[in-house]
Amino acid sequence: MPEVDILAPDARQAMDKLGEADIVIGIPSYNNARTIGHVVRAVSAGLARHFSDQRCVIVNSDGGSKDGTPQAVLEAQLETDKLLLVRHPLQPVHRITTPYHGLPGKGSAFRTIFRAAQQLKARACAVVDADLRSITPDWVDLLVRPVLQNEFDYVAPYYRRHKYDGTITNSIVYPLTRALYGTRLRQPIGGEFGLSGKLINRLLSKDVWETDVARYGVDIWMTTTALAEGFKVCQVFLGAKLHDPKDPGADLSAMLAQVVGSLFSLMEEYEKTWKSVRGSVPAPLFGFPYAVGLESVRVNPERMLTAFQQGCRDLEPVYTSFLREDLVGELRRLANGVPGELRLENLLWVQLVHEFAVAFHRRKLDRQHLLQSLTPLYLGWVASFVQRTQEASDDQAEQEIENLCRAYEQLKQDLVVRWDAR
Repeated sequence: MPEVDILAPDARQAMDKLGEADIVIGIPSYNNARTIGHVVRAVSAGLARHFSDQRCVIVNSDGGSKDGTPQAVLEAQLETDKLLLVRHPLQPVHRITTPYHGLPGKGSAFRTIFRAAQQLKARACAVVDADLRSITPDWVDLLVRPVLQNEFDYVAPYYRRHKYDGTITNSIVYPLTRALYGTRLRQPIGGEFGLSGKLINRLLSKDVWETDVARYGVDIWMTTTALAEGFKVCQVFLGAKLHDPKDPGADLSAMLAQVVGSLFSLMEEYEKTWKSVRGSVPAPLFGFPYAVGLESVRVNPERMLTAFQQGCRDLEPVYTSFLREDLVGELRRLANGVPGELRLENLLWVQLVHEFAVAFHRRKLDRQHLLQSLTPLYLGWVASFVQRTQEASDDQAEQEIENLCRAYEQLKQDLVVRWDAR
């Protein structure tokens, strides 16, 4: 298909004037004026400290902010005399802020950043969130140096997180991605990434930028593309990730459906790759792991179990239409049990996720309805995980996630058989 010019004229003009760059740091934004100045200063400090001899550009891809976010990017001041630099930067760090076009969402913002990096012939590109409160200048070095120095194509983040933070990642995205593609990349949808020019060219060549995968699942799409297509992948330790709290009224069911729907769609695209994979190996980890203070995450397992049981009862006709009879029987038993004694065990949970993936693949029912019906089962697993780990340390809870991952790998062949059955 013909190339679409997605760069605004003034941004393209600014890049034509710059010519080329070695490093591009992208910051997608939408109404982040309160926090983006801190992110820009941290990125600028990181570039000055670690890449003083490189040509560097910060690209802010904005979704039409009404609070002055682009102005905050351009006006953020860095006091270089306080950085204790080993040497004075030989190159200025340029800043470009530009609106993104296309479908609303992170995917269009990333596409604009990648196109800018491609236009500038950048050797490395990194992307960081605009609402980060825990970013440090060293993040820039960690995300970029593996690309420049070690020739990695994709650098994923590795965070210390509270044991109840990121439960969609912990229950489905990480263990399923690990089992499918055979690499233990702990944060497949972490938000901060480093990429090589080669991988950026590959991503931009794909015809997905106007689809729901790019709109709702760009993080897992990039990760899966890198893993499935044989790009060189690593992860870097970034400490804790602290950012603006998300809207507590946001629709969990919609978020779960968007992420899992993207994951299942990618399973269809790369089925020839993942069906032959067995077991997993660690992705190389760079950086120095250290203990960090974490913000607590409050959960209410009793309320989640109530929603799980009610969902099992209300949606039993839906589950009966595509789940194996023995699994429906297990859900019926749990739906009628005593909440305080309930446990949705790992092996049952993995089988349920596999059955949802197969039903999605075979289009057993409307895909959106299918994905939405996963929500109460997900709440049941999370509540069970909380019950098992309430007195556990974060490291002990992480071992529970490792046990879940092994269950996904143990049942991988069953998934392949079910996927191919007619």
